[in-house]
Amino acid sequence: MTVFDAGTEFDRQVRTLVDLTYPALAGMTEDAFRGLLEPLRESVLARAAAMEPPAEGRVPFLIVVTRALVPLEEAVPLTTLAGKSRPGVIERFYKPGELERFVSIEELALPDGAAYVVFDVERGEEFCDVVPLDALATVAERNRTPLTIEEGLALLVQHPRALAKNKCYSLAGTRFGDRRVPALWISKGAPKLGWCWEGNPHTWLGMASAGARGQ
Repeated sequence: MTVFDAGTEFDRQVRTLVDLTYPALAGMTEDAFRGLLEPLRESVLARAAAMEPPAEGRVPFLIVVTRALVPLEEAVPLTTLAGKSRPGVIERFYKPGELERFVSIEELALPDGAAYVVFDVERGEEFCDVVPLDALATVAERNRTPLTIEEGLALLVQHPRALAKNKCYSLAGTRFGDRRVPALWISKGAPKLGWCWEGNPHTWLGMASAGARGQ
């Protein structure tokens, strides 16, 4: 049985963000960036006893860096697929400046601050070929909530294998107020942040969700 150490995983995630130049993009020194994230460790360790090791489609927790620190336009190119080097791209159908107007839905009640932790994250491939609105209803029935764009990027940054062929995921925790649902999928060997209609199912697109959030 694999032993999972939440503290070690927390350190790994911080190191990954540092290696990807998140501190510089946030306009911070490495020490200041690490200092900003360190208080989140307590929230992680408080839940550690119930955590299981990451699996392909599920992870126990993710450190989420919000757009308040690193804009989405700068965060997306930091993502890659497992074993690949091509940087992530943003779908051209997002009009200039429009992406920032996609914001988290009120139901999420996200923690305050520029960084927080999201727990019990599922990629949601069971919802492939399911109408997104129907998938959201099922997620809500399970007392879970959809991931935001930043949370979806965190999943990809920390676990690149989470985005795989025919196992991509919608991020319905971030919306524009219309029928569009942001999503991460694969295009030309790289991650792509795009959107799909809330009433249209896709065989390769599930619905990512989380069990809880904390700070």
